[in-house]
Order: sequence, then structure tokens, then C-alpha cells
Amino acid sequence: MSPITPVLKREFLGYFRSPVAYVFLVVFLAASVGLAFFVGRFFDNGQASLESYFVFHPWLFLFLIPAVGMRLWSEEKRTGTVELLFTLPVTTLQAVLAKFFAAWIFLGIAILLGVVPMAATVGYLGDPDWGVMISSTLGSLLMAGAYLGVCSLMSSLTKNQVISFVLGVIACLVLLFLGWSVFNDVLYAAFPVWLADLLANFSFASHFDAFTRGIIDPKDVVYFLSVAGFSLFLNVLALER
Repeated sequence: MSPITPVLKREFLGYFRSPVAYVFLVVFLAASVGLAFFVGRFFDNGQASLESYFVFHPWLFLFLIPAVGMRLWSEEKRTGTVELLFTLPVTTLQAVLAKFFAAWIFLGIAILLGVVPMAATVGYLGDPDWGVMISSTLGSLLMAGAYLGVCSLMSSLTKNQVISFVLGVIACLVLLFLGWSVFNDVLYAAFPVWLADLLANFSFASHFDAFTRGIIDPKDVVYFLSVAGFSLFLNVLALER
């Protein structure tokens, strides 16, 4: 058995021992479906597609994933159980990975609970492109991992969950806004062109957009995994500080 398995199991099951997990699931499902139907005008589009559903995921994740990630380390530090955790036969890296994967699996369940009934509805009403739906779901899962990695890092920097939440929202908001033309205009005005181009390529939205069009580009997969991986690396450094 992997040394991270007991910690991962403890963390994952911990979500369902309190009402927090169920509240999160209900809010996420209600918000995602509500936005697709009432803002994205799901039925008015006349297309057998989930584009109007997935287009809101970057914005939903901006608030909901920091709500999940804010407690990963700040609560452990506040209660003093972080010292108890590190008395277990696990390294800091293993503990960080265990907490991250437990939260990522939980987020994956939330995403699938929303996607599966929506996909079934579209399949019943028309003849959708299932490849696009699968790629969009994969993109959503990868983007959730990148968001979560950033929020886990923010959680390791403070003992206060509210501060952790705010820091997570701000950090993710910057990475999301990098894909907006208005924000890019500011970058090109403030930095040299080569640096502005580099920063603009770090946008969550632009890398997710390819998935919603049915394109699984390796560079987009690597981007999301790299953001998550680098954030977790900094997470380990922050805890070993």
C-alpha cells in the first residue's frame, strides 16, 4: 500500500463527514445547471451541445474551488493537527499529494454529477458530438486540478480560512483574466511584447477553450498539469519553511 493512501482516504472521507461536502455539491450543481439553462439559454440554442454548460466552469471554479481548497492546510495549522500529521510515516510531499488528490477526486465527482445528467439530456433530445463532450469534461477536470493546486498553495500560507479563500480567489482571478483582451491590453502597455505574450499564455480560459471545441492539445494538458505541479512544489516548500 502506498504511504499516501491512508492520508488520502482520511481526507476524502472527511468531506462527507460534515455537511460542507453536500452543500458544495448542491451549490455547484444548482449554479452550473442554472447558468446553462437561464444565462446560456440551453434550449434556445437549438444545438445538441453542452457548450452553454461548460462555458461557465472557469467562473464557477473561481469561487467554488477556493471554498474547497481553503481548509486543506489552514485548518490543520489553526488547530495544530499539522504537527500530528507529520508524525505519521509520510513525507511533506506525500502529505501534500494525498490532500490534493483527495480534494481533486471530490471535485471530479462534483463535475461528473453535473455532466452525466446534462449529457444524457442532450443525447435524448438530439445527436450530440460525444467527442466534444468528453474533451470538455477532461478539460474541466484538468482545469479544476490547476485551480486546486493554486488554492492549496494559498491555504498553506495562512492559518485563517477566510484569508486563504480570498488569496485563492485573487490568484485564480489573475490567471483567468490573463486571457481577456482588456487585461492583455494592460499587459502590452506595461511590459515588453515578449513578456506580455508569455504572461498572456498563462490564461486558464484560453487553454480551456480548446477542450470545449473538441481539441485535446498536449500543450493545454501540460499547462494545467504544470500549474498544479508547480503550485504543489511551492506548497511543499511553504510547509517546510
